[in-house]
Amino acid sequence: MPDELSHPTMDEMDLGAIFAALADPLRRQVVMTLAADPDVVRDCSSFDLPVTKATRTHHFRVLREAGLIHQVDQGNSRTNRLRAAELRRRFPALVDLLLTEARSRKA
Repeated sequence: MPDELSHPTMDEMDLGAIFAALADPLRRQVVMTLAADPDVVRDCSSFDLPVTKATRTHHFRVLREAGLIHQVDQGNSRTNRLRAAELRRRFPALVDLLLTEARSRKA
């Protein structure tokens, strides 16, 4: 059962929902940024997304509900981290694919 912020459990992660979330280029950019340095926790506003605050909130909600990111409320903002360990256990090759894509964009 998802928690209070709608984080699905590892068993509830659905590959279709993950692929749907990653289909959007802005959401994919967020995930690849987090995948490039999975130990870093970032605030939502630290991502350079050319959208309104409401649209940004929507994108992060889709990522969270798909199980790709974990968010923590920090007063007026939320921090984000890639759920790399959980994703590796549930879909082993997915994180490696995201890391490969993130590295190729840096090069």
